[in-house]
Amino acid sequence: MKLLVTGVAGFIGYASAKKLCARGDDVVGIDNLNNYYDVSLKQARLRQLGEFDNFRFQQLDIADAQAMQDLFDRYRFERVVNMAAQAGVRYSLENPSAYIDSNLVGFGNLLECCRHHAVEHLVYASSSSVYGANRSLPFSTADNVDHPISLYAATKKANELMAHSYSHLYQLPCTGLRFFTVYGPWGRPDMSPILFADAITRGKPIQVFNRGRHSRDFTYIDDIVNGVVGCLDRVASANPDWSGLDPDPASSSAPWRIYNIGRGEPVELLRYIELLEQALGKTTSKELLPAQPGDVEETYADIAALTADTGYAPKTSIEQGLGYFASWYMDYYAKK
Repeated sequence: MKLLVTGVAGFIGYASAKKLCARGDDVVGIDNLNNYYDVSLKQARLRQLGEFDNFRFQQLDIADAQAMQDLFDRYRFERVVNMAAQAGVRYSLENPSAYIDSNLVGFGNLLECCRHHAVEHLVYASSSSVYGANRSLPFSTADNVDHPISLYAATKKANELMAHSYSHLYQLPCTGLRFFTVYGPWGRPDMSPILFADAITRGKPIQVFNRGRHSRDFTYIDDIVNGVVGCLDRVASANPDWSGLDPDPASSSAPWRIYNIGRGEPVELLRYIELLEQALGKTTSKELLPAQPGDVEETYADIAALTADTGYAPKTSIEQGLGYFASWYMDYYAKK
């Protein structure tokens, strides 16, 4: 297939493109290479992808409507994986306009391009953050998600609604994936694995927000990628049993689907830190701090629908995953 992967220099975009290239798809990747975090890490990911003859990269911002139109005119993509977004809950408190530009304007540009070029299927990143103030666990796609507690979460909820309108109006098949705390080699340096690993290896205190009472459904990157590719291969279709009298929030009479994609096994943050310390062979002190605005206290994914529809079956335990991450971390950062 001829595929577009946006945000290809990012963590999940890179890993997804690598899997697709390895199986023989022709992949064009785009990324604006912004400086939200260390650009050298993004460039290192791109060098890995550059080893594939069937991969091409173009530096491009999805918020640039004309550049996006030109890209689609040139390549005539069959399917699209959208991982481009301004990421991070906490940064959305500092720079909300970045989220509006990328996550709303940019996503709107992408939908327009997919519509006008008859794309067979758009798979896009949503987030477990959309569950917001919801306290019903595990989080289910049948739950109400109308109470986001960060602008980042609100933009991801908006993406789901925007995609639905395009599916309904133009019969554009769209699948949204609510990711749950993805970690592993080549991960983002603003996320807990690298932040904690930096502190542990340097003997500095770890800042633990909410006094360590957080739990997260940590999901290893390879399991996530298997889910992304499985969804890409299964084009979203209308739910023939959908009823406006009793609407299912995760499907539609249009070709539109929403899935949770996690491991389905939440881990307490302090236990996670303990396992990371074991993997790195060092320990350090913990600075217990209050919760940060916008943070969800616990995440826990109900993945039954994704498993039933695509065969999704995460295989990597938290012990294994942190072991793989620690090995990569020590190798990559030792060379810097």
